[in-house]
Amino acid sequence: MKSDLIQGESSGPKMLPTHVAIIMDGNGRWAKKRLMNRIKGHEQGSTTVRSIVTASREIGIKILTLYAFSTENWARPESEVKALMELLKKFIVAEREELKKNNIRLNIIGQKHRLPPDVRQEIDTTLELTAHNEEMILNLALSYGSREELTRAMQKIAAKIASKDLGPDEITESLISSHLYTSTMPDPDLIIRTSGEYRLSNFLLWQAAYSEIYITDTLWPDFTRDEFIEILKNFQTRERRFGKVSCNTLNGG
Repeated sequence: MKSDLIQGESSGPKMLPTHVAIIMDGNGRWAKKRLMNRIKGHEQGSTTVRSIVTASREIGIKILTLYAFSTENWARPESEVKALMELLKKFIVAEREELKKNNIRLNIIGQKHRLPPDVRQEIDTTLELTAHNEEMILNLALSYGSREELTRAMQKIAAKIASKDLGPDEITESLISSHLYTSTMPDPDLIIRTSGEYRLSNFLLWQAAYSEIYITDTLWPDFTRDEFIEILKNFQTRERRFGKVSCNTLNGG
């Protein structure tokens, strides 16, 4: 609950991030350590997803973006991709009523058209069912890659220039942002990566320009609500300068 977090002087949690994005990494290694099939790791990882979505809703996070399946993941063994798609479909169906009950709106970023038809159908049903929910947005990044996203944005902008609906001097950061999958959302305040890898892996490269980044060695299936809260507490202690001079410096600190 919100009381678990650092409190402001009079009005609730201090510096609670509006948008948290998570690179959920380590399912395969979790399974390997236990001499299990990699799919068992993904199954356990889906349980963690449920826990962190619930925690985010309770804490008051307004946007949670989860890197669920990248454009590069299509290159994995066909059997694993198929199992992941089945697991995704089961998750979407199983969580549909919970999302509705908890006023959470599902949103997809990425190449939804590349997903199997039966998966798309279940996603579309859940998108429609939760379309008017307002308490939180759950972004699932599916067949998502930031370079693909930026390429797609540039193609759309180039087409507008070619049709003379836009001039080259009208290209701004805001214009580029408006052509991304996240066009209606603020950039992530905090990006968390599990499993100890120090890279963004083609995730929200444009949007991450001034995101705070936290790396944990914990494998995603072992990631808990308590650790999530500790990371949020760490975020609350950081000074976000956005390229400006520290307030402490200005005050003689």
